Amino acid sequence: MMRDTQLSLLELNQLVKNTLDDAFSNLVWVKAEISEMTVNRTGHCYLELVDVDPATKAVLARARATIWSYSFRMLRPYFETTTGQAFSQGIKVLVSVKVEYHPVYGFSLNIRDIDPSYTMGDMARKRREIIQQLQEDGVFDMNRELELPLVPQRIAVVSSPTAAGLQDFMDQLANNPQGIHFYTKLFPAVMQGSETADSIIHALEQVFQYEDFFDVVCIMRGGGAQLDLASFDHYELAYHVAQFPIPVITGIGHDKDETVIDLVAHTKMKTPTAVAEFLINGAERFEQLLQDLQVRFADLLAQRLAEEQEFLEEAVASLKQGVRQLVSEEEHRFEISRLHLQNRVPRFLKQKTDRFQKYSQRLSGAGQRLLKDEMYRLHRKAGELQYRSQRLLAARQTKLDECRHVLKIRMTDGFRLQTNKLEAFEVKKRLVDPVRVLQRGYSLAYKNGRIVKSVADLGEGDQLETRLADGKVISKIINK
Repeated sequence: MMRDTQLSLLELNQLVKNTLDDAFSNLVWVKAEISEMTVNRTGHCYLELVDVDPATKAVLARARATIWSYSFRMLRPYFETTTGQAFSQGIKVLVSVKVEYHPVYGFSLNIRDIDPSYTMGDMARKRREIIQQLQEDGVFDMNRELELPLVPQRIAVVSSPTAAGLQDFMDQLANNPQGIHFYTKLFPAVMQGSETADSIIHALEQVFQYEDFFDVVCIMRGGGAQLDLASFDHYELAYHVAQFPIPVITGIGHDKDETVIDLVAHTKMKTPTAVAEFLINGAERFEQLLQDLQVRFADLLAQRLAEEQEFLEEAVASLKQGVRQLVSEEEHRFEISRLHLQNRVPRFLKQKTDRFQKYSQRLSGAGQRLLKDEMYRLHRKAGELQYRSQRLLAARQTKLDECRHVLKIRMTDGFRLQTNKLEAFEVKKRLVDPVRVLQRGYSLAYKNGRIVKSVADLGEGDQLETRLADGKVISKIINK
């Protein structure tokens, strides 16, 4: 274009607008992903649409879009009712748009219609991809392979404190007909909206800190809109549920559809109430099993007692016969032993008496000799002990006298040395005595009661007190 053909920016933008109006005179169907979405107070919806490379996730194209309030009021309910998915950022849509260009605001797309079937297909595709990825990661069946405790009574509940079915779940557990006690601990989580997955994952991480305490984890929503189910088709959330080390029971509150976390959980129930019934029924079945075992044990015990009673009666009868025979034999042996003992005891006593008298005589003589020898040894030891004690006492007395003499000499020398030091100190004290210094012709000048050490401390008109050996003089400084 030649320089003489000049256009203003407005003219250029108007040409672009006219060109686009001619090229896109009809509506165009566009596939895109909603990256940002804002609804203002007047009801207009402002969006940013992007086209993303599936492999690199790089944004290939971007455009602003609007849905005016009169269209948004119809399109949004239609889309959410049909898809069961909230109309929000992060979803892929197929929309009918009018291509527009404004000289001031630039390029934009005005959305007139939307095809929900495209989004539903994309959601189903994403769901299949999540399931396939979980299977490839080897975690899809991990939670279902865990062994459910016979009586799960310590229950971690992941739910919103305001969830519609949570109170019903708690009441049903607390008021079960069998009076079975359940311990429940609520780990709060957001159960709808874009924060659902992160919130539930955070709650599961808190439960994991008490892994050894809880028997099962119940993830429950109860009630809520059907379109909130898409929050549970989330890869990270499903991955955490699948590989969680405690059996997970879900009660999301829907009858028809299964979310991905329902598929990977250990047990899926429709509602929180159904979860409570499942837990109570399991405990009741175990209670019934215990009762059946108790009856069987009582029957077996009665049968065993009857058999043991019969065996015991036969054993007692046999024992009585054996005891009678044994007693008869022992009485016969005892009689024979008594006769033998009766004949041998007098002779045995006489032999022992003679031997005792002989030993007594020997012991008396030996004892007197031994006593005499020990008395002699004792007197000799006493004499030696007295002699050694006297020698040791004399040596100690000599040592003590030497110590006293040395101490006396050292104390005398110490007193003499301290006396000399004291006299020398007295001489020094007299030399530095201020009175003697003054007697030698010196004087001291005071200003305001303090000694003057420098001329710099004095000024004209200051009053001085001069102290001499025989008195003091008051003077005034006239010139410095």
